[in-house]
Amino acid sequence: MGRRNFITAGLGLAATSVLPGIADAAPAEQTPAPRANKPVAVRAWGTNRVAGPLQEIQIERRALGPNDVLIDVLYAGICHSDIHKVRGDWGEPSFPCVPGHEIVGRVQAIGSKVTKFKVGEIAGVGCMVDSCGTCENCLADREQVCLKRTTFTYDSRDDVSGGHTYGGYSDKIVVTERFAIRIPPGMDLVSAPPILCAGVTTFSPIRHWQVSPGQRVGVVGLGGLGHMAVKLAVAHRANVTVFTTSPGKVADAQRLGAREAVLWSDTAAFKRLANSFDWLISTVPYPFEVQPFMDLLKLDSTFVNVGLGEARGLSSFAMAFGRKNLSGSMIGGIAETQEIVDYCFARNIRPEIELIRPDQINAAYERVVNKDIRYRFVIDFASTKPRV
Repeated sequence: MGRRNFITAGLGLAATSVLPGIADAAPAEQTPAPRANKPVAVRAWGTNRVAGPLQEIQIERRALGPNDVLIDVLYAGICHSDIHKVRGDWGEPSFPCVPGHEIVGRVQAIGSKVTKFKVGEIAGVGCMVDSCGTCENCLADREQVCLKRTTFTYDSRDDVSGGHTYGGYSDKIVVTERFAIRIPPGMDLVSAPPILCAGVTTFSPIRHWQVSPGQRVGVVGLGGLGHMAVKLAVAHRANVTVFTTSPGKVADAQRLGAREAVLWSDTAAFKRLANSFDWLISTVPYPFEVQPFMDLLKLDSTFVNVGLGEARGLSSFAMAFGRKNLSGSMIGGIAETQEIVDYCFARNIRPEIELIRPDQINAAYERVVNKDIRYRFVIDFASTKPRV
């Protein structure tokens, strides 16, 4: 018999060692590894219609290729973009739609050419699972803006298996090793998933625009992305101000390290802060009036929109007279995603999360929309799996 194209988890697999109190509570092998040489049906949580409730369904994961890893999903974060997708805010998705692009799990099987992971190690999957790998942007570690086509983790055309991709609200996922992220031993697995989207989405522009100690930085919106933007800007020793519509989040902003928190309705504060910021980042997922924030920028400074909320009411004259810049940024490349995971682990920066069961996903969606979360939901799949 020739060399097999995969290696499955077998007897004698030792559990990954973790520090006391670290949330790697799942055993090394909770369920028998599926036969990796053929497609396998797995349990997932998705919907078959726009704005329909998410419920337990069955999907098929592809057979393990030589460069693939099979990940037993333990935890998955809920991103606001999951809600936008499911509810058709960005156009009707492909069905069934299985969201989820903040995924942490245990490697259960590896292909014959895989060198990045061993069976039993912990891996993460973020917002994308493939790109061409040869275009100018991919070669510059910017796979998220591949010039040919980025394959996103869910609701994206799947050139490998056909059809479309399914996300991390699922028992298992198969992904090429190049798009899997190493999760350091001892990292808190429960709070790690949001780093793979909210973390890199805010970290990438902070690095690109070279946020530095002493700079005055504004964070617009304090939610899943916003609270990570605050933590990361503070870690870069910037002087952070949060702009929020929620009076109840003012104290939170200061607890997270912001020097000041300002309500959007406080026109006097906006006048006081005019022309004083070196850099602003918006994490707002809905349309909003951008000019009041542009007026806060210093000469030659930049407002970066990462929340994908439509920036309305921009004044060309005000931009010209202040030589102010409006820009955007989307997630980050694989190298940046690995960097932010390692950065957060080294500095003990953890997203603030609330752990829920899969049967609480629909209620969690409503709470996100109503701004009733501090600050990211993480779905606990580990506890739903039988121990053997």
